[in-house]
Amino acid sequence: MLAQQRQTAILDLIRQRGGVRVSQLVSRFGVSDMTIRRDLEVLAERGLVDKVHGGATLAGPGSAEEPGFAAKSIRQQAEKRAIAERAATMVEPGMAIALSAGTTTAALATLLSDVRGLTVVTNSIPVADALYQNPRADQTVVLTGGIRTPSDALTGPVAEVAISALNVDLLFLGVHGLSPRTGFTTPNLLEAGVNRCLIGAARRLVVLADHTKWETIGIATIAPLEAADVLITDLGLSAEARTAIGEQVGELVVVQAD
Repeated sequence: MLAQQRQTAILDLIRQRGGVRVSQLVSRFGVSDMTIRRDLEVLAERGLVDKVHGGATLAGPGSAEEPGFAAKSIRQQAEKRAIAERAATMVEPGMAIALSAGTTTAALATLLSDVRGLTVVTNSIPVADALYQNPRADQTVVLTGGIRTPSDALTGPVAEVAISALNVDLLFLGVHGLSPRTGFTTPNLLEAGVNRCLIGAARRLVVLADHTKWETIGIATIAPLEAADVLITDLGLSAEARTAIGEQVGELVVVQAD
């Protein structure tokens, strides 16, 4: 297969799946890791894909374009893990917490199997799956119903009614983007409504957002920055951004990725 043909095939795969790993492409096309990385570099230079750690995703999403869960899960994996580990230290036995949809909240869910007497409310299928894979008899997982989105969130009036009847100690909220002007945003209008209900049900709001979310703007605002009691991010966030965020959120926590 010629390089141009392979690059076209790679782009078709990324369009179908939202994102791919280098290892998957090496196996599929039977070429070296270096060859695949050169192919991705060519596609990135043409503005067709974004190179991320270990793979690539479609480039340049608009404010209403929503990447799938699989595509987002290969981005900033180390940063998301570090953020999730810090968030897990806030969870205590006997709490009722809520986890919104998102890859960072899904990473957090994998760290909660040892927390006694925990109740978790979520509208995220991957979050619920992570908790079901390591079940505890003294934990309760409440998965809302609703309309499924590309990010595997359950949304719409069914989800909103279910959440509005509940009260939780902490909400861990994943977001598509944040900025001083637009606040915390999402590319999905239905998901914005559910996230507002989650905020209304929570005593404290903890936002989980890696540095790439800064100045990324989705079509719908979930809440202003000052709504967050805590925002956990990583060292990739610039000093200027930290200052701007620190002036609005209750507490800014910056973690170091491995």
